[in-house]
Amino acid sequence: MSDPHDAGIARASLAEIAALLAPAHPEVADEVLRAHDDPEGYVSAFAGRLDDRGVDEPVDDLPWIALIDALTDRGLLAEFDWKEDAEEIRARLAALESRPSADPWALFAPAEAALPTYDFLHACGRRYREVGAALAVLDIDSDSDCYPVVGLPAARADELALLADRAGFPVEHLGARVPGT
Repeated sequence: MSDPHDAGIARASLAEIAALLAPAHPEVADEVLRAHDDPEGYVSAFAGRLDDRGVDEPVDDLPWIALIDALTDRGLLAEFDWKEDAEEIRARLAALESRPSADPWALFAPAEAALPTYDFLHACGRRYREVGAALAVLDIDSDSDCYPVVGLPAARADELALLADRAGFPVEHLGARVPGT
């Protein structure tokens, strides 16, 4: 997380990220801010949820984990592992509450379905941008092969990146790279 003397900036940025990604769900911001303000209380209240992540005490990235879990619980984030099938990715992205109103799947070339997970996610990001949406990975651990993916309006993607940077957490926009690179 960010420097402790920037805790106010991080807290405000986390609240803005929650509002950006879950505008109809103010309770997401409540959970994220609880993890930021009262980590011990958050760990106690959400022990079952955190157990799945191997978290049993406060950790530096607890507010980010809280954001990811709160978004997942509300159908606003899909988490993929490194060997996810293209059809499973498509189905889970299409089920997100934040899916675009225009169907990006009509734009896919059949060969894209054969791409490895990470490359396919980038192909999805490019196709989503073509219909005015964006996909971003809210990275938990840079060494992990897990991809927590959110959807948002493409016009607000840079705002998400700026807020995440201020909060001290990584975001990767999907579709910014060419498969295989």
